[in-house]
Amino acid sequence: MTVPRLVLASRNEHKVIELRRILAESGLAVELLGVDAFGSDPGVPDVAETGATFAENALLKAHAVAAATGLPAVADDSGLSVDALGGMPGVLSARWSGRHGDDLANLALVLGQLEDVPDDRRGAAFHCAAALALPDGTERVGEGYWPGTLTRAPRGTNGFGYDPIFVPEGRTQTSAEMSSDEKDQESHRARALRSLVPIVEDLIAAGRLR
Repeated sequence: MTVPRLVLASRNEHKVIELRRILAESGLAVELLGVDAFGSDPGVPDVAETGATFAENALLKAHAVAAATGLPAVADDSGLSVDALGGMPGVLSARWSGRHGDDLANLALVLGQLEDVPDDRRGAAFHCAAALALPDGTERVGEGYWPGTLTRAPRGTNGFGYDPIFVPEGRTQTSAEMSSDEKDQESHRARALRSLVPIVEDLIAAGRLR
């Protein structure tokens, strides 16, 4: 029996491991590959995140990888929305300070912008959209939401981005002080990816994932 294959539109091995774990926990017999499995010549191209929403960016990446590999693809996009900043940085989270991926500068800028904001108005949430795209153009999107508040100084080392200043609702630890297993159960990305599981199940049952 042939096991259906999925490609995760990421070069981050931690994300590949996380989704493999989620799929295994659901009982789905699916082989998950990262884009690095397709080599570098020509390989799978990187995709610019030009969408106005997390869902648009996730779909851009999923469709590009599905087209490049000929296999169903999953992609995600996520970021932090801060109440006192009108929902920003949002889709600009990774480049809020002006340079993509500069976590320390992004975090410092958000803390500076919130310096005079009282504790009762420091609400925020992580959002994630996870998209599934098939080579025939079929697409589905699942979303995950992780509400919380922001601290006044970073705490913890088990995380990246805004994790050291984000305290999830119902907790006293920042996301960067939580274990990887705890985050796998609660995080916005885990919730978004899990929302795709029944969609994948339906596609397999309909014979559309092979």
